Amino acid sequence: MSADSSGDVAVVRRGVAFGAAGGALALGLLAGGVSGGLVAAALASPATDTAATSAIEGAAYAPPSTEEQVPSFVPPSWGSGQSTATAATADQQVGVVTITSTLGYQDAQSAGTGMVLTSDGLVLTNNHVIEGSTSIEVTIESTGAVYTAIVVGTDASSDVALLQLQDATGLATVALDDDAGVAVGDAVTAVGNSEGGGDLLAALGSVTALDQTMTASSNGSTPETLDGLIQFSAAVVPGDSGGPVFDDEGEVIGMTTAASSGTVETVAYAIDIEDALVIAHQIQSGIASDTVTIGYPAFLGISLGSDGSVAGVLEGTPAASSGLAAGDVITAVDGVPVPSAASLSDLLDTHSPGDTVTLTWTVAATGASTSAPVTLIAGPAD
Repeated sequence: MSADSSGDVAVVRRGVAFGAAGGALALGLLAGGVSGGLVAAALASPATDTAATSAIEGAAYAPPSTEEQVPSFVPPSWGSGQSTATAATADQQVGVVTITSTLGYQDAQSAGTGMVLTSDGLVLTNNHVIEGSTSIEVTIESTGAVYTAIVVGTDASSDVALLQLQDATGLATVALDDDAGVAVGDAVTAVGNSEGGGDLLAALGSVTALDQTMTASSNGSTPETLDGLIQFSAAVVPGDSGGPVFDDEGEVIGMTTAASSGTVETVAYAIDIEDALVIAHQIQSGIASDTVTIGYPAFLGISLGSDGSVAGVLEGTPAASSGLAAGDVITAVDGVPVPSAASLSDLLDTHSPGDTVTLTWTVAATGASTSAPVTLIAGPAD
């Protein structure tokens, strides 16, 4: 695939999220902001109203509710270069799924799109579509079948996630590109769960640049730089994240991840399908790395204030069972000092759900130091 000169673009990921997210998150430390420049939307779609949240250990985020208008319907066709959205054809729906993620610790939902890779239900999507989820429901749009999904693994740095549909068999899969990819000027079609409405729409456009670089921030999280991206002109909207970008032969050449919201014309971005599949295969093989997480993270269930003290404790979590309370300060994990929120997060990241750790903390009410064993549970998806 030929490469154009890369542009450095600041992108905001915007989810279609529904629900009121209350208070603090959990220590997945979902902090950060958006740098200057072109602002774009990551296209997971909020399913209900949202509220801002602060960082909690292992908790979910609630995407902002800003939405773009869904373009009007016109007769569909493969990669015709039109700029309007269409009802996806039967061929375009094969192997494409809609995803609804429940953010249980925030009383919210988000919606996005995915692609079936195997007949037994491996599904490729964006990490930001399922980030913070406590449960995931996937609908096969071509048949109407609904499945519960679990997270096989994620790579937040590349915005890739792999899901497994429970008890799935005999599923139709998307057609993956088997030739040289795309070139600038090629017609493409992006298909997705537009605005989280549960219907697949097709947005038509053309490739405008290759090998692009952008900085993306998912709803206030730490910005991540994505590179090797395909830039295209289709009018994608929130909810399209994780969906396929087809070439004029109906083969998947990319996975939609973000689009601009600060320009007159839409500037959309897709992860090259070859790059996404490399990560998916690593996840499927169970190979963790500095960026790849296999399964679900260990979860304590607290929020931390800017001074490192406990800002809140989620009900029904290990932290609540331990007796931790707002204002307390965790000072050690298994005897290892905890000088900061980041160090606490790093220590917990070395553990798996089911591990028991000994927490030591200073009780705000008395100033006394106390310790207790805590068994970590599986937290929301990273």
